[in-house]
Amino acid sequence: MTPIWTPSAARRENASLTAFARSDAATQGFAASFDYAGLHRWSIEHRAEFWSRVWDFCGVIGDKGARVLRDDERMPGSRWFPEARLNYAENLLRERSPDAPALVFRDGRARRQLRFDELKRDVASLAAHLRALGLGAGDTVAAYTHNCPQTVTAMLAAASIGAVFASCSADFGVAGVLSRFSQIAPKALFVSDGYYYKDQTIDRLQNAREIAAALPGLRETIVIPYVSRTPDVSGFAASRLWPDVLAAHDGAELSFPRLPFDHPLYVMFSSGTTGAPKCILHGAGGTLLQHLKEHRLHCDLRAADRVFYATTTGWMMWNWLVSALASEATVLLYDGFFLERDGKALFDLAEEERAALFGVSSGFLKAVEKLGLTPRKTHDLSSLRLVAATGSPLPPESFDYVYRAIKSDVHLASISGGTDIISCFVLGNPWQAVQRGEIQGAGLGMSVEVWDKAGRRIWGEQGELVCTRSFPSMPLGFLNDPEGAKYRDAYFSSYPGVWRHGDYATQTQSGGFIIHGRSDATLNPQGVRIGTADIYNVVESMREIEEALAVEQQTDEGGRILLFVKMAAGCTLSPALTAAVKKKLRAELSPRHVPAAVIAAPELPHTRSGKLSEIAVKDVIHGRPVQNVEALANPQSLCFFADLALDRM
Repeated sequence: MTPIWTPSAARRENASLTAFARSDAATQGFAASFDYAGLHRWSIEHRAEFWSRVWDFCGVIGDKGARVLRDDERMPGSRWFPEARLNYAENLLRERSPDAPALVFRDGRARRQLRFDELKRDVASLAAHLRALGLGAGDTVAAYTHNCPQTVTAMLAAASIGAVFASCSADFGVAGVLSRFSQIAPKALFVSDGYYYKDQTIDRLQNAREIAAALPGLRETIVIPYVSRTPDVSGFAASRLWPDVLAAHDGAELSFPRLPFDHPLYVMFSSGTTGAPKCILHGAGGTLLQHLKEHRLHCDLRAADRVFYATTTGWMMWNWLVSALASEATVLLYDGFFLERDGKALFDLAEEERAALFGVSSGFLKAVEKLGLTPRKTHDLSSLRLVAATGSPLPPESFDYVYRAIKSDVHLASISGGTDIISCFVLGNPWQAVQRGEIQGAGLGMSVEVWDKAGRRIWGEQGELVCTRSFPSMPLGFLNDPEGAKYRDAYFSSYPGVWRHGDYATQTQSGGFIIHGRSDATLNPQGVRIGTADIYNVVESMREIEEALAVEQQTDEGGRILLFVKMAAGCTLSPALTAAVKKKLRAELSPRHVPAAVIAAPELPHTRSGKLSEIAVKDVIHGRPVQNVEALANPQSLCFFADLALDRM
């Protein structure tokens, strides 16, 4: 294959990955030839040495201890850095110039910058307030907020005292928040008074009152003024405004107690589309070390770089983004509709804030391509070194679009991992060329393979994405699962001792990866498994179709594929277009990929992190109740599917 982009010799030479490989005689040879496959292989065969060197190279603040890995052969059950002590917040607030910008917030209406000294001052004040409320190590702090500097500050304050932090974005409804927060029993709750979306002002105070009233162990609700300068805080059992809290503890000293490597840091929530959201507990050390590795070695992030990812506080990419502070980067936050200003809002931000890393969902890239945007002609993106995309598989056509319309000399890194590991299994690296439609490779220290049903490793074929060795950012476990049965069942029941992630993937001969969709959404109409992403890549390349969703319907005659499409503005699904869709799928994929019916839908259901929910549609068309409808961003979309007479199609 001809690469779609190849890093220059200077870029490879100056990459942090090169400096890392040259820092030890054991890996200097890999740097000499920029041999990523060799370095990755070494990182798996010498995992303890690799992760110890990541600690040293990235300058982790803390006491590493003598032992790096205990019970290596156990998965789950390995212990990373069992003697280490550190504080996550101390690492994100490591010393730098006081007037350096730490956070920049934009929402299409205003811009706010928080300097490093201001961030440290606010974290100290807030930490003092949490301690005054009686909170300490192991207590839980929750946030129901928009994507603002205050949420980052609240997280850092909680982490600084050893509290556990969890967040839901402000667009969640009451039931969706309570299905999560009621499981974690927070003692302090941060809430935004509202948020802006498109041209609307959305009030959230009444939601916040109902949520706070349903959390019996809650000691105080702290309200962040955003849509109002003086929000009405009546109706809460105990509440204070954010500015008053900071003022009350102005001048407080900032301290960072050193805690064990596996001390709980975050509770992350699964999407909840197959039942009540699982509460996944992640440790401070594993999260920090994994994010430092990905930012510094894979994304080539440098001090003073400006980093952006389009996310909300309810998606793990928010946690990934704010960890960039540990690399002394400036974090760019955006709240609101990502396609504001006819799709140009995020490119405006990238230009005006001089972003070095620009992260978006694959859906965003498809949307701006269909809008006809050509940012390389309309925006100065000279600062941009890396475009990252995740959320769903990035189709080959989007690779073309990035290099054609955004920037010809940029590192495009399609990445994939998830909430389960609060990081990536497969992602980019600055040594290798980018192949069209492929993720460059497995992350360093991550023993990622593709297996068939019998547990055999396969290349060039579709199978299950697995990880065969433990890694530092594995979950500590699930809450309310004292024996670990739910945790083991979720990831280790298919292949005992091996993590099955639930992604359907192919590992190419070049070492790259192609993700075909979630395993639980794969189609099997004739005994052959089909990844839904393959169908979407073909169908969504047609200008008439904005988005597609495929499910398998079980009938008396067996399974059949139904393809639902959301039409582009001004287009309709005619018999001729239906025939064209089927012909294209047959020609570019196979006869097995051709649906029995193509059906136009007014909208398709998405989770709140923007992912299509094939499972919800599958449940509806089979007459099954949809689990946890609150997990969907647009649950009203399911009404269309419930009313279909599929037996006549």
